Amino acid sequence: MKVVILAGGMGTRLGEETDVRPKPMVEIGGKPILWHIMKSYSHFGFNEFVILLGYKGYLIKEYFANYFLHQGDVTIDLANNSVEVHRNKSEPWKVTLLETGLHSQTGGRLLAARDYLGDEDFMLTYGDGVSDVDIGALVRHHDKHRALVTMTTVQPEPRFGMVNADENGFIHAFKEKPPGDLGWINGGFMVCRSKVFDYLLEGEATIFERGPLENIARDGLLLNCPHSGFWKCMDTLRDKVQLNQLWDQGGASWKKWD
Repeated sequence: MKVVILAGGMGTRLGEETDVRPKPMVEIGGKPILWHIMKSYSHFGFNEFVILLGYKGYLIKEYFANYFLHQGDVTIDLANNSVEVHRNKSEPWKVTLLETGLHSQTGGRLLAARDYLGDEDFMLTYGDGVSDVDIGALVRHHDKHRALVTMTTVQPEPRFGMVNADENGFIHAFKEKPPGDLGWINGGFMVCRSKVFDYLLEGEATIFERGPLENIARDGLLLNCPHSGFWKCMDTLRDKVQLNQLWDQGGASWKKWD
């Protein structure tokens, strides 16, 4: 089963980071968050990827075209015009990189992958979120039902704490809001049947999370797969700092690979 990754957005809330690179190339522990996502899928045996490019997509192409240069040691012999790679750190990946347009919406980007996916089921996620979701269990859950799309749902962490004030207006304590207070949201890590393309009716302007998913839900074909473990989207610089801290401190629970 192929893994489709949406990697074309501009990521404007990451400020200077995305002035020079697309959001999926922003690093955690010295590696692009896109690499972390792909390693998560690869851990469960899914090694064929279709990456949907947009903003500064050439940098993602360059990364994979020169993967060994980024990952390992090399000797470059300028006189002989040769490159020798040492301690080759290869991955068992086949990566298709599709240009889907700078301003295409998520559904429009997915539509561009139709010819590469055929009639098979495929997985779909976003290029800016990591999780310890059991992808193998997700696929098995999808296979047991007649759903068109199976969606991992998560409870986002609250960004602000609460205050406790007495009847006179004095604040005596602060406390964090529990994650459940914010309900459940789309966490990516979806499994789709090929007929999902029948719902992408507006071409490049199709926003997958709006009309298509709303209509699939209306038709009773959107299956929930709740995940109560770790999930985090790199949406802001604060998120980037937190993810790097987790990595540096050995708390990256999404890292299942050796």
